[in-house]
Amino acid sequence: MENKEFWFVVGSQFLYGPEVLETVEKRAKEMAEVLSKALPFKLVYKVTAKTNKEIADVVKEANYDDNCLGIVAWCHTFSPSKMWINGLVNLQKPYCHLATQYNMEIPNEEIDMDFMNLNQAAHGDREHGFIAARLRLKRKVIAGYWKDENVLKRLSSWMRAASAVAFSKSLKVMRFGDNMREVAVTEGDKVETQIKLGWQVNTWPVGKLVEVMDAVTEKEIDDLMEVYRASYDFATDDIETVRYQAREEIAIKKMMDSEGCMAFSNTFQDLYGMRQLPGLASQHLMAQGYGYGGEGDWKVSAMTAIMKHMGEGGNGASAFMEDYTYNLKQGAKYSLGAHMLEVCPSVASARPRIEVHPLGIGDREDPARLVFEGKEGDAIVVSLIDMGGRMRIICQDIHCVKPILPMPNLPVARVMWQAYPSLETGLECWITAGGAHHSVLSYDVSAEMVKDFANMMDIEFVHITKDTTLESLEHELFLNDLAWKLR
Repeated sequence: MENKEFWFVVGSQFLYGPEVLETVEKRAKEMAEVLSKALPFKLVYKVTAKTNKEIADVVKEANYDDNCLGIVAWCHTFSPSKMWINGLVNLQKPYCHLATQYNMEIPNEEIDMDFMNLNQAAHGDREHGFIAARLRLKRKVIAGYWKDENVLKRLSSWMRAASAVAFSKSLKVMRFGDNMREVAVTEGDKVETQIKLGWQVNTWPVGKLVEVMDAVTEKEIDDLMEVYRASYDFATDDIETVRYQAREEIAIKKMMDSEGCMAFSNTFQDLYGMRQLPGLASQHLMAQGYGYGGEGDWKVSAMTAIMKHMGEGGNGASAFMEDYTYNLKQGAKYSLGAHMLEVCPSVASARPRIEVHPLGIGDREDPARLVFEGKEGDAIVVSLIDMGGRMRIICQDIHCVKPILPMPNLPVARVMWQAYPSLETGLECWITAGGAHHSVLSYDVSAEMVKDFANMMDIEFVHITKDTTLESLEHELFLNDLAWKLR
């Protein structure tokens, strides 16, 4: 994403004379330069738009420029909104309306009619807001002084979500085998998903993976073993089992990279020709930014990759997760999330350990895996489900804690959390909304970012917060069903 950028388009008109327009352009360039230093992506000043053609041209250019991730618009002066129509109806990139002004305060001595003509953001923003509402334009509105920390934080968040849109539209998912037999929630319409989200979801035979594994050299395995030793503590003497996981990882990565895939899924029910279910292999691939979904769950695989991309540095603390069991004791009600093998070490509280233990499913050798506890802190869990006719993203606020029990006989990576608004109500809301048993847990991605992503992708968004009640959620879902049926 190094060369990616956002375009700064400033609205004005000819009414106020050339001096005003020169000042507007000078200030816009200054703002873009200053903001670029504080934002995750460069903000490039493009034009002070004064005509229908200028706006239509810059939108057309943005649509076909792969490096442009979206447009940030601001109306320094009054910008008649009819001239924005031809451009906005054709806009195909994420759009943010930055409702701000150049000056922080009203200058008591300097304010006169010339000042008023130049500094009309309060006037221009409302005109601009109307046309976007009239066009039913999907957009983000961020209001406040452009140097304020909260404005910068929200604009940064929106940019990360917009970058995930571009990532999603080019995302390829490699499936090894189908989804687990008889499981409903891991199914979905791949054609509709590609239309809506851009994902290319296709299957490669497990036999092909075995062929690539057989061709992996001992030197390649040796090199990856050194990476493992640098990253993790070895808590096993069974080095051959760890080397087999390295062989699997190298082969999976080779196949994904050759096809341009950034996510993959597999299932313990289809391991033909393989000695182990990939555990450590899958975990270390996720640590590198690849998405993963167990039991053939390609939707959570893709969402893991997208949310990792949204996070800090383009590979944040986000992990494939599964709700396993609860602690229902009064005063200590927590969910325990884990998976049989595959949780990303990006969410670990300390240096993970490589261990080898029996698995109990898959009818294969005992696999090596990373074992660790998740870190403490606020987080979210996210589930993408296919409602038939539309997609729904469910996002729940949680607070992760240090596990209240040592669980010495549970040799898996695990995270324990307090669900909002409470374990029982949160669970009732999650189930009522149709949330899957697989999710993406993230410390780096906020609910606002996920909401922005859903809005840009035209996907239903459901948010379970500390203030949510089952009654309010049921009412929201009822209205959502009505609204989406009318679309």
